[in-house]
Amino acid sequence: MKVYYAAPLFSRAEQDYNEKCAKMIRAVSDAIDLYVPQEADDINDKSQYADSLMIARGDADKVRESDLVIAVLDGLSIDAGVAAEVGMAYALDIPMIGLYTDVRTQGADVPAKLEALKVLGESQFSYVNLFVVGLIKEKGELVGSEAQLVEALQKRL
Repeated sequence: MKVYYAAPLFSRAEQDYNEKCAKMIRAVSDAIDLYVPQEADDINDKSQYADSLMIARGDADKVRESDLVIAVLDGLSIDAGVAAEVGMAYALDIPMIGLYTDVRTQGADVPAKLEALKVLGESQFSYVNLFVVGLIKEKGELVGSEAQLVEALQKRL
């Protein structure tokens, strides 16, 4: 199964997280052929040069070849590249799993947190772009942890 891993990749923390997730995904099964854009040095080695067309063509070709897209949705907002990859996968009818681990989703039954929603600027919960999430749900599912991601992958094999 060819899997495309869509995730932000510009900070050391993002790259470390992606390496951790890639290792975990590859450990699920030898049947997974995982493409991680940050590992594509010809277009994503930021100490070298690749123009917008090289990057777009390189990653878009890999999305087109994929049987599944995994999209990391964490961050202040969904990474623009991830959102584009999700849109492309949706248009190509490629199944997707969205990984959204934001801890602010916890405590949905805490009365004080719910009451705070009525006060401007005091929401204790995260926000994720509902259009992008909807595209993912239309073609697959959203999971809230790495363990749930592994379970979702195992079901698809």
